[in-house]
Amino acid sequence: MVSSKVKANWIFSVSWEVCNKIGGIYTVLSTQAKTLQEESGAKLIYIGPDIWEGKNNPLFIEDRQLYAQWKDYARDTDGIPVRTGYWNVPGRPIVFLVDFMANYSLRNEIYGRAWELFKVNSIHAYGDYDEASMFSYAAAMAVKSFYNFSIGHEDKVVYHAHEWMTGLGALFLKHSIPQISTVFTTHATSVGRSICGNGKALYEYFNGYNGDQMACELNMEAKHSIEKQTAHLVDCFTTVSDITARECTQLLERTPDVITVNGFEDGFLPAPDRFDSVRSDARRCILSVANKLFGTSWGEETVIVATGGRYEYRNKGLDLFIESMRRLRDGGKSGDAHILALINVPAWVMEPRRDLQDRVLMHDADNTPLPMPLVTHWLHNMGEDRVVCALQAQGFRNAPDDNIKVLFVPCYLDGSDGIFNRSYYDLLIGQDLAVFPSYYEPWGYTPLESSAFSVPTVTSDLAGFGLWVNSLLKHEAMLEDGIKVVHRTDSNWNEAADDICHQIEKWIGKDASEREAIRKKAGRIAKKALWKHFVRYYLDAYGFAIEKTWKRFL
Repeated sequence: MVSSKVKANWIFSVSWEVCNKIGGIYTVLSTQAKTLQEESGAKLIYIGPDIWEGKNNPLFIEDRQLYAQWKDYARDTDGIPVRTGYWNVPGRPIVFLVDFMANYSLRNEIYGRAWELFKVNSIHAYGDYDEASMFSYAAAMAVKSFYNFSIGHEDKVVYHAHEWMTGLGALFLKHSIPQISTVFTTHATSVGRSICGNGKALYEYFNGYNGDQMACELNMEAKHSIEKQTAHLVDCFTTVSDITARECTQLLERTPDVITVNGFEDGFLPAPDRFDSVRSDARRCILSVANKLFGTSWGEETVIVATGGRYEYRNKGLDLFIESMRRLRDGGKSGDAHILALINVPAWVMEPRRDLQDRVLMHDADNTPLPMPLVTHWLHNMGEDRVVCALQAQGFRNAPDDNIKVLFVPCYLDGSDGIFNRSYYDLLIGQDLAVFPSYYEPWGYTPLESSAFSVPTVTSDLAGFGLWVNSLLKHEAMLEDGIKVVHRTDSNWNEAADDICHQIEKWIGKDASEREAIRKKAGRIAKKALWKHFVRYYLDAYGFAIEKTWKRFL
């Protein structure tokens, strides 16, 4: 592990997910902010895209007076519109939201210079590449403007770019102001994710993969190019786990300098004296919705199992979760236990189901099952959705007499979904078991979050978090440890499905005191992953980058 006592005076952390809740990177940055501010001693500023103009963004608290003189200078002199304020998360860090739309007229010029200066190949760009790159460039130019206007040249400044979407700006900033130390974190390589998402075997043929060749084959050349060149050219390259570091070495041909492991902040948890009541309330809410949909009266004894995360059907193990529930239904030893399996994955939602909404909001006592009792919200592509199609193909009908039911919750649980009207965390705490058997998972926030809420969790040893748990316990983690790490390979599908099925059976067989002991162990493991333990890796990366910057001027 790299270790450095050199500290930054200013840290600029740049991501498309600043004040923009999409996935795991949002969780990384929003939960780390308070601890990073306290431990770094630096002025910490997050930079995100200004895509909320004219709309209410509850995550951003605007302060028009904050750096007002610089904003005028940036707008009038440098042509960079910026809004300043605070991120509405613990620590309330300063945020710059950058308007990048004007850069589209300069797009070809920017891409041309990127090729000349850094050999970044944007010629095959499509989809979100332009949008991300124009934001990335605008963010870097905003920091350049701020540096020239407000920062003393003797200060140690770090520019931390997260994921390929912000790489372009990091390269241009390093070129124009080499005194600024650049750090780049890939949270998952674009090619590695694409290999898995396209159904190819990543692990059995891992050492034979060439990143450039696979990028061409999978039409990922532009994203791979910016990711690879940024990894090679910044002052410090990091990733989030050992398993992804191996991936970077193979596919990007660059071994990370520091592993910046992802942590969590326990400020999201209810106070200990409220924990049990919050958990009970969450269970009542989940069961109330399910019973109104199914036409049942399942009670407190119901075993609530759930999976969730980004909608990557194979990568996140959604396919394996559904198969495991089918095996539990058809040949398992669950007896007469009522098992409610939730799939909490945001999909292409059209609207909350009006019939279910009426029952929930009006407290309708009608106990007849509703039609299509597999989903809580209607989808635009109901007939093509992979989860819906898989549930139907596997014979799940959620009839009132079925003792194992699988319910797809295809929306962001942000407290205003129209059915539950609770946040993801507000419902997570009510689960008995969480199952995240990922095939491709650089870290794995969902299992960490679940264990933090004392929900016993099943993950896999293809997830960075799962490998970390095994290393922490110094053995293959079992359910009795609070977290079970299932072994996964490219070819052990059946064994993994049976193992997950067996873990649910084991839980059903536990008595109340055994279950409570397992819950406590899950919570204790999560406490080992708090940001107060992991933020030092970020500080090491910043120190490494600063020292490398110094060497450029010796």
